[in-house]
Amino acid sequence: MDPRRTAWIVASFAAALDLALVVCAYGFVSLLGGIEVIADPAAGRFVAPAAVGASVVALLLTLAGTLRRPDRMSPSVVVSAACTWLAAVVVAIIGYAIASASSTLLAALLFGLGFGIGWFGLLIPALAALTASFAVLVARGRDAGMARPRWPWERDEDE
Repeated sequence: MDPRRTAWIVASFAAALDLALVVCAYGFVSLLGGIEVIADPAAGRFVAPAAVGASVVALLLTLAGTLRRPDRMSPSVVVSAACTWLAAVVVAIIGYAIASASSTLLAALLFGLGFGIGWFGLLIPALAALTASFAVLVARGRDAGMARPRWPWERDEDE
């Protein structure tokens, strides 16, 4: 199968997995730690979902580009983790600046960087690296000719 087509397919499923993992991890950390995802009430409710959405889109785009060469695992994982973290921090900065109109640029920068180095900000690149590792393994298998798993009713009787 064409690696360019396979890259987009695998990247799409990896992005969906990353979104599910991030939402699950945010819920568990918030519940078990007793902390809020966004502690500053001036930020509003839009900043965290926007940051997670931007990180998922960044993961999709970086994996779609790097999975064209699945033999390179390290660049795929590192670039994906860095891009997702950077996208989340930038969107957090912009979202805070928009949500709290009375804040300064310095306050927005401090909020975004504080979010990026906090528990919730660091979960994003960690889970992106994990997801990218799985995606690279799947892309390598597809590139080597691995067939998709078949359901029992799809198998030939003589196998």
